[in-house]
Amino acid sequence: MADLLVYRAEGAAVSHGGDLYGVTVTDWRLPATYPPFAAILFVPASRVPVPVLKTVFLAGNALLLAVLVALSARLAGRRPSPARLRTATALALWLEPVFQTVLFGQVNLAIACLVLWDLTRPPGARARGLAVGLATGIKLTPAVFAVHLLLRGHRREAATAAAGFAGTVALGLLVLPAASTDFWTRRLFETGRVGKAWIVDNQSLHGLLDRVLHGPAPDPAWLLPALAVGAAGLWLAARARDERHGVLMAAGTALLVSPISWTHHWVWCVPLLAVLLAEGRVRLAVLTAVLFTARTMWLLPHEGDLDLRLPWWQQPLAAPYPLLALALLAAALPRRPAARPPAAQPVPSVRRSSASTIR
Repeated sequence: MADLLVYRAEGAAVSHGGDLYGVTVTDWRLPATYPPFAAILFVPASRVPVPVLKTVFLAGNALLLAVLVALSARLAGRRPSPARLRTATALALWLEPVFQTVLFGQVNLAIACLVLWDLTRPPGARARGLAVGLATGIKLTPAVFAVHLLLRGHRREAATAAAGFAGTVALGLLVLPAASTDFWTRRLFETGRVGKAWIVDNQSLHGLLDRVLHGPAPDPAWLLPALAVGAAGLWLAARARDERHGVLMAAGTALLVSPISWTHHWVWCVPLLAVLLAEGRVRLAVLTAVLFTARTMWLLPHEGDLDLRLPWWQQPLAAPYPLLALALLAAALPRRPAARPPAAQPVPSVRRSSASTIR
């Protein structure tokens, strides 16, 4: 649970007035990468012994997984029985993104639950969008869902999300003015601080392109495709006839365009599977479940810089999640309606033809 130890160190830095973004922990010297608001939330973790904290996170993530399964069923328009909910939760634990989230002691399940709970509430519900704003204050990528709300015509909810996010920034400035200034003016733009973008752990478009090019891609080489995919993904999500498809496309777009999308960020595979099953696409659901449990990226040689030396036939195995997301977005592209054959002209009768000839 390396990431959990980072959260604990962040909380301790807030409690004791330390340098929040100068602290590093574990043998990998992992730094704090979340906004100051998240560090404030981690303060209680700094006051709990590590073994107890790990137990709490393990139990908490198991409970959050059950909540995510229930919310995914709600997104899909289903209400599972308690027995089916327990079974689905037990099976979902073995999906690689979920398993990695538990293994690292991550907060991905909590973020997904906040967003999905908010977006599955009926339009116009009180303070709808606030949870999306709070989630954005913890981890910035949920901001895509605020844009999605705006593009879907839910202006009040989008404004609520923006106000919620602004509140988290204001609280960070109030409690941690120096750290907030440091984060929003400098640390936010240090992508390399989060980790190497080219390693197989990174399942974003950036990571895919780095590995295909066998080296860190120059900014235009990944930024321009990311902007194009982001615009197309949000457009498709906005025009989706079914809201659940729009939510899933927005999630996939966020994961694709983020510079870093570690494998454990892809816990959105849970609602994706729920929607596929609810729509009767069993074969596609099975293939998707296999893809998210096969762990192909970990079976490839990836020690040191071997991630950059993968042959062409291993590239799909190194990037299964972004390729799936791109395929699903491509499948949602509007198709040209098939050209209708010209209407058959009525054959003139002999009598009418003869009359016309006479005239």
